[in-house]
Amino acid sequence: MQANINPPAKTRGARLEARISHEQKVLFQQAAMLSTRTLSEFVVASAQEAATRIIEAHESIRLSREDQIRFVSTLLNPPEPIDRLRQAGAQYRAMTGV
Repeated sequence: MQANINPPAKTRGARLEARISHEQKVLFQQAAMLSTRTLSEFVVASAQEAATRIIEAHESIRLSREDQIRFVSTLLNPPEPIDRLRQAGAQYRAMTGV
């Protein structure tokens, strides 16, 4: 899920304000200038990139090699259900008429 970093020009109706230090503003202005963007374009693009990275990190599951093997092995050879699971299944079928 990769967000478009430079979306087509749209009417922008929402506004975002933030208080920053003088040093942060100077830093952001320098970075904006070096990336040939306005300060607003730079800040919005940077925030969007960071937001996309954070969301992707929280929506992805990363497993070690050992955990990947264990996961697939369990899918291919599932353990026998315990009594409580069998009872829950029977109760579900009775309630839903399945």
